[in-house]
Amino acid sequence: MGDAYCSDCKRNTEVVFDHSAGDMVCSECGLVLESHSIDETSEWRTFANESGDNDPVRVGGPSNPLLTDGGLSTVISKPNGVQGDFLSSSLGRWQNRGSNPDRNLINAFKGIASMADRLNLVATIKDRANEIFKKVEDLKSVRGRNQDAILAACLYIACRQEDKPRTVKEICSVANGATKKEIGRAKEFIVKQLEVEMGQSMEMGTIHAGDFLRRFCSHLGMPNQIVKAAQEAVQKSEELDIRRSPISIAAAIIYMITQLYDDKKPLKDISLATGVAEGTIKNAYKDLYPYASRIIPTYFAKEEDLKNLCSP
Repeated sequence: MGDAYCSDCKRNTEVVFDHSAGDMVCSECGLVLESHSIDETSEWRTFANESGDNDPVRVGGPSNPLLTDGGLSTVISKPNGVQGDFLSSSLGRWQNRGSNPDRNLINAFKGIASMADRLNLVATIKDRANEIFKKVEDLKSVRGRNQDAILAACLYIACRQEDKPRTVKEICSVANGATKKEIGRAKEFIVKQLEVEMGQSMEMGTIHAGDFLRRFCSHLGMPNQIVKAAQEAVQKSEELDIRRSPISIAAAIIYMITQLYDDKKPLKDISLATGVAEGTIKNAYKDLYPYASRIIPTYFAKEEDLKNLCSP
């Protein structure tokens, strides 16, 4: 019930909603004030056998074009309260009789989604990783190989292609036991297989130190002022001929910037946050030290302040 203006009664009257027809009817004269109205309330319904089951979901997931049936096939579940072996029943036999050709793909997609969620990756990266695995799976060349390493390598390549790179160490931390060496070999294998299939080199995207810097700074709990100065230093360092990996350069610049701030970060903490060995950070810092006055913003540190930097 509610109030609305009725053109026949020439005043506000109580109205009745006929949800089955979608009509709003005046309760006094019966005039249909609005027809085919849209019900904006929740459409969830529960078809559970037990009243204690409050699951509101009444629809399945979205279709998946990478699967044969689009991911819209029906699975006969075991009824509640059924005792004994469900597969021995008639419904169970029918369910077990039809083998799912996409079983391996579904399990692989679940594994990729689990790893991506633990790294807080966006859905576009997960979708790209699924596409890469589907292409490799269609080539029938991953059988007998470490499945966890293959999935982790697909995720690593997807991050590179989506310009959201992650270090191999970060991928390894969620790879269910796969080592860095196994993931590296799997990545090289996938790239080689797909390049042969496509007949051209595979675009992997370019890694820059700035791609990792903000995330590393966040792990260290650094304030925005230092993060901004570190980002500018990273951008200027790209103009130099420093032959170090972008991850090492990012870690070394963080180490350099924090020395000029009151809240200095120990080298050990930076190594843990970035996944770069302390010795590697020192070597990269040694290469960057002569250019400190060129890469560190003047608003953050003056020329005399740079004398506080420790000598490599």
